[in-house]
Amino acid sequence: MIIASGITKTFGRLRVLDDFGVTMGGGHAFSLIGPNGSGKTTFIKCLLGTVIPDSGSVTLDGVDLLRSPELRSRIGYMPQIGRYPDNMRVAQLFDMLAELRPSSQKRDEELMDAFEMRRIADKPMRTLSGGTRQRVSACAAFFFDPQIIVLDEPTAGLDPVSVEILKEKVNAERRRGKLVLLTSHILSDLEDMTTDVIFLIEGRLRFCRPITELREESGGERLGRLMARLMREAQNATPMPPS
Repeated sequence: MIIASGITKTFGRLRVLDDFGVTMGGGHAFSLIGPNGSGKTTFIKCLLGTVIPDSGSVTLDGVDLLRSPELRSRIGYMPQIGRYPDNMRVAQLFDMLAELRPSSQKRDEELMDAFEMRRIADKPMRTLSGGTRQRVSACAAFFFDPQIIVLDEPTAGLDPVSVEILKEKVNAERRRGKLVLLTSHILSDLEDMTTDVIFLIEGRLRFCRPITELREESGGERLGRLMARLMREAQNATPMPPS
């Protein structure tokens, strides 16, 4: 379980996260949703240790994640844009990753098989299309069978078949008790993977609720339409700055 409490982060005069807090448990897939600039990426970077909050805490199973970097070996991460050495071949990438972790750590190559990664094992990264790079990044995120899986814009650039393969994998891992954190601008792609919605506006948590409750209250409204309506309502409710 991840518990974030009182997370505040500013960049210059811009407060990106403002007393943000949320609790996320295993067996759930949380979709982090909000307009551009709402703090989604900054929160993910806090989990990954690439951004240190000004105040607040993040714990993983009761242990301070911000002060225990070794815990991040339990997190698998798929970035929005995977950047790899141009001349590195696909097989070399996974060989390198394997050397970075203890040989005793379990590896999950199920997604590699589903995406037929071995067919492109000898291809240099510079020759891969954007969609193929996304598949490589997805395989790397699951490679060490992590307890927590963070996927940033996971379906961007993927063909429909690959999207469905990835959705099936995410749902299977969630049913195994994993904690999944998703964020995407393509809300329709999140629909089939989401169990809970974390909604941010201007760095503050508006709510964290099961998607089933939100659908019931909205009469079965689709996630994309529902969140677009909530964003408009939140923006209309925000007072205009004085002129």
